[in-house]
Parts: sequence; structure tokens; C-alpha cells
Amino acid sequence: MAAPYRVLVVDDNEPTRLLIARILTQELPVEVTLSGGAEEAEHQMQSTHFDVILLDLLMPHASGFDVLKWMREGHSPNRNTPVLVVSVLGDQESIERCRRLGASVHIVKPILRDTLAAAVREHLPGPGHQAADKDGHTEPGAG
Repeated sequence: MAAPYRVLVVDDNEPTRLLIARILTQELPVEVTLSGGAEEAEHQMQSTHFDVILLDLLMPHASGFDVLKWMREGHSPNRNTPVLVVSVLGDQESIERCRRLGASVHIVKPILRDTLAAAVREHLPGPGHQAADKDGHTEPGAG
């Protein structure tokens, strides 16, 4: 069996992080890394390539908008990784801002199991993807 996909969940609310991780690991072949805020997430993204990143917008110190901008400006090996925003902010302005910054999907909390699993599944790499090791290096044909 291929190695599981790597998913990063960034949310300052621990129960939310744990809920998302539980849903994803029950529904998909994923290995979930949890991050409690922007600074921790940026550190994790510099050292590990993820297949999908789930990102909250409202966090202390730096917002999900800030993290998304930082990523897309090329400060991590995850510059092109699909980002699924999972937030209570569901207004049109926030959704459009996320799109402009490069988010793939905007899911409004409360989280629905089927919606979350389907969105992540849709953004996982296809069968020909290159599996990345913990340092972000890829192995052609792996996965």
C-alpha cells in the first residue's frame, strides 16, 4: 500500500483540530500533522511538504490570510499545495480574498464530515503523484 497522504491542519482551537484529524483519518488514507497557529504552521511548512493544507482564518498573532500570502509568495516547499480554508468567516469578501490569495476551497464551519472528506479527497494528488519525504524531497513514481 502506498504511503498515506500528508495533511496539515492549522487551527488555534484544539478541539477543532482534533475533530478534523479524526474525520480525515477515518475517511481517507492520510497522515495528519496538527498546528496551533501561524508561526508553528510556517515552521512545519518549511521542513515538510504536505499534499493538502487545511487552514483556519481567525488565529491570534497572524491570520490564515497571512499564512496563505506567505506560502504563495514562495517561502515554503508548499507554495503550490492546495489550501482548503476552514473558517467561521463565510462572507463573500472573505471568500474572495481567500481565492485571490490562492485558496482552492472555502468551507464554512461548523464542519460537516462528508463535505470535509470530499473536499480533501478532491484535492489529493492523483495516482502518479510524487511522494515527498519528511524534508520535502520527492521520489519519482513513489506513491
